Amino acid sequence: MTTPDPDGLLAEQLLRLTRRVHRIQKRHLEQRGLGITPAQSRLLRTLAHYSSPPRMADIAQRLEVVPRAVTTLVDGLEASGKVRRAPDPTNRRVIRIEVTDEGRKALHELRGARRSAAEEILAPLTDEQREVLGGLLDTLVDGGMPDGERHC
Repeated sequence: MTTPDPDGLLAEQLLRLTRRVHRIQKRHLEQRGLGITPAQSRLLRTLAHYSSPPRMADIAQRLEVVPRAVTTLVDGLEASGKVRRAPDPTNRRVIRIEVTDEGRKALHELRGARRSAAEEILAPLTDEQREVLGGLLDTLVDGGMPDGERHC
């Protein structure tokens, strides 16, 4: 007789939840008609956190992907007018990625899509359950690190 594997069950539940979150977010993005994939959405949101336009290598490092993946995502966002490539003012061999006005509008819509997706996902939970879940997620995201050592 085999013993139940509670960690295996938790792992499966987390994977199922991740897939559900992805599906719901994708649907909310599609409903807004932005023409942005979830990966492009992530790149656009990442760009918004830089104080000045980053290089593609910086973006790849932050997203933890290969630079070629960033090139493909930037190509799509540039074709739709949401970002533009601009030469670095101090080194013309370096290309920086800037969010356009159209990209800023899309970011605003993305925030709304993410909020409505989160509302749908969290709808079955009570306020108390949401608070507990938030604490548990903080612990998992931070890996149990003290406040001063947390990474964004």
